[in-house]
Amino acid sequence: MGVDFQNVIDGLMVAIQPINLLWLLVGGFLGTVVGMLPGLGPATAVAILIPITFGMDPTSALVLMAAIYYGAMYGGSRSSILLNTPGDGSAIAATFDGYPMAKKGQAGQALAMSAIASLFGGVVAIIGFVILAKPLASFALKFGPAEYFLLMVFTLSAIVSLSKGAMVKGFIAMSVGLLISTFGIDLQTGVHRFTFDIAHLSEGIDFLIIIIGLYAVAEVLHNYLTIDKPPGEKKDVGKIWITKDQWKRSKWPIFRSAPLGFLIGVLPGAGGSIASMLSYTTEKQLSKKPDEFGKGAVEGVAAPESANNAAAVGSFIPLLTMGIPGSGTTAVILGAVVMLGLRPGPMLFQSNPDMVWTFINSMFIGNIFLVIINILLVGLLVRILDTPPKVLYPIILVLAFIGTYTLSYSAIDFFILLIFGFIGLAMKMLKFPIAPLILAIIVGSDMEQNFRKSLVAADSPFSFITASPITIALTILTILSLAYPFITGWLQRRKLAKNHSDTSENIG
Repeated sequence: MGVDFQNVIDGLMVAIQPINLLWLLVGGFLGTVVGMLPGLGPATAVAILIPITFGMDPTSALVLMAAIYYGAMYGGSRSSILLNTPGDGSAIAATFDGYPMAKKGQAGQALAMSAIASLFGGVVAIIGFVILAKPLASFALKFGPAEYFLLMVFTLSAIVSLSKGAMVKGFIAMSVGLLISTFGIDLQTGVHRFTFDIAHLSEGIDFLIIIIGLYAVAEVLHNYLTIDKPPGEKKDVGKIWITKDQWKRSKWPIFRSAPLGFLIGVLPGAGGSIASMLSYTTEKQLSKKPDEFGKGAVEGVAAPESANNAAAVGSFIPLLTMGIPGSGTTAVILGAVVMLGLRPGPMLFQSNPDMVWTFINSMFIGNIFLVIINILLVGLLVRILDTPPKVLYPIILVLAFIGTYTLSYSAIDFFILLIFGFIGLAMKMLKFPIAPLILAIIVGSDMEQNFRKSLVAADSPFSFITASPITIALTILTILSLAYPFITGWLQRRKLAKNHSDTSENIG
């Protein structure tokens, strides 16, 4: 599929029509707002707004839904940074350094960096979309069950190695997450696992409830323990723009994370959560100052934000070229565009080139709109930090319970929410990392199914590890990821011993 520049220009002319620009603004703004709300992620936003698209021109409808999607990628980091409460799974990594920056009085800088990184990530991914759509879609088709299983093993090993100094706790958290992911009916045998004769648990525990419990509820409970303590000196939100030093530290993480996020987004089912976590892990391992990560490192905000927005763009490649949704949100969009009479697949670029290139051009324009909207709103958003805790925390709890109830309209979810709230509180107090638990829950079910399929297809047990060059590469990366903390620790001890020896000789 070559790039026809006449189609690109024709698509741009349609994209800048007033009605499509209006839908871009509306979708981007709604996506940003909804992305901030705990539990109401982009998939929910698109699903709620599908009725609006009935009767719309299919191209405008796709532009609107896509704008809501990547608008939510921008918005999800707002509450992550300000309240330590991710709007959805792809915004989790933004809490690691974004919230510590806010507590240090750098909320404005964290929000500005988030918007800038998202813009660069989106633009790089769109360029990749234009040039590499067909080759990348073909590469993604090479991923069978063994490749997907080992990709997930590598992702988990990378996030556990993030727990530097607490790898045992990280491994325990990951194991608990994998256990939780098995709740519900076994898809292959039909056996009920850990449902406790509660019909509502037969489909497992909704991931969004777990996120809201571990982050929003746990954060509120943890803060209530200190709510009556004398308040410290009030911290300013800082500049609402980044410094030259922050840009210098972040530019390469942004540019490295964008293609990484894009490639992961192309893989059906991988999504922004894995992209943001993996980019964060990568940047921490590459950083000259890894100890600053988790304490307010600006590149710890820039890298995952660039990656998750790039992944959002990348997830449209399997949707448009193969008719396979690359994420939960694109699965909702797929259902919507089919209802509008479109059939995404290999022939879409031939049968509806005007729609495809209008959509691609709209993503360029939409990302520019979104960075302007998000930077203009920084001054308004940081005012949240001025809200008295006794007012703010109940509001967060109310939003958490409303978001939870709207998922399945079941009161049982309230009890699950509280359980994970207390689990999150215990993990905070015992200093267990939450990221391995969350990521294990995200990939656990797919990981189990792909592992079983790999065993069935393999000639002998575990021979699937060497079944293809991709599986071999992923296995090597997994081993290197787990060995990395031990190797770096050994090198640091050796360096310290050498320095101590040199000092002793000089004294002598």
